[in-house]
Amino acid sequence: MPLVPMDSVAALLREVSAAAIMPRYRLLTSGDIEEKSPDDFVTVADREAEAALTSGLTSLLPGSRVIGEEMCHGRPELLDGIATAEEPLWIVDPLDGTGNFMKGDPRFAVMAALVIRNETVAGWMLRPAGGTLAWAERGSGAFLDQARVRAPAAVPETKALRGAVLTRFLSDEMKQRIERNSARLGAVFPGSLCAGFDYPALAAGEMDFVQYWRGLPWDHAPGALYLQEAGGSHTRFDGSPWRPGERRTGLLAAGNAGIALAVRQALELG
Repeated sequence: MPLVPMDSVAALLREVSAAAIMPRYRLLTSGDIEEKSPDDFVTVADREAEAALTSGLTSLLPGSRVIGEEMCHGRPELLDGIATAEEPLWIVDPLDGTGNFMKGDPRFAVMAALVIRNETVAGWMLRPAGGTLAWAERGSGAFLDQARVRAPAAVPETKALRGAVLTRFLSDEMKQRIERNSARLGAVFPGSLCAGFDYPALAAGEMDFVQYWRGLPWDHAPGALYLQEAGGSHTRFDGSPWRPGERRTGLLAAGNAGIALAVRQALELG
């Protein structure tokens, strides 16, 4: 049994989306946007949504604490306590895909995960523009709205695999190696720039893999659990498990373990 009703968290995400995010969709002004660092933006919707989620989630689970993307921008040391926290932690991305949101692109999400002793036990990814909710509870499966989701079990030939490679934060050497080796795969594209879209797409078999470099917990905690509960694979480049409180880089998400192995070998990850 979850520590909180899954439906209560889903309802909170929808409420916050309706109040803080969708009223500003395609209506942002220059005063609503701030550049936190080069090519990394935050909007008033991000900040208001995180504040509302922080209040709502801690009310749903007294004694819990929230680690949100925007609060960590000002206090990055908060990340250091995830691995050792004894109290339940909510990992929150109030607006995943901010860049898409700013452009009027519907590929953005509101995401939350519940973490107990550095293990994700529940996760939610709401797509506000369409209303679809992807959610998972450890040991109970992955669901898209009310439909159970199971990732495809087949492993296509390596030259037929399709997926996304995110190269922005890679070293020049690794970027060149991956770009060179990408020819061994069927198709490689830049991705949606929204993990809340990537992970459900992997579980649905809409693409076979996504290679990430940064492993920030708010980007991956909900989706990693969702993909794994659907039967997919989510590991470090060397095949070791990913956990929310670890600060290492390099992630490979795939429709199943066989696909992950084939991609790891083709791109020479590790």
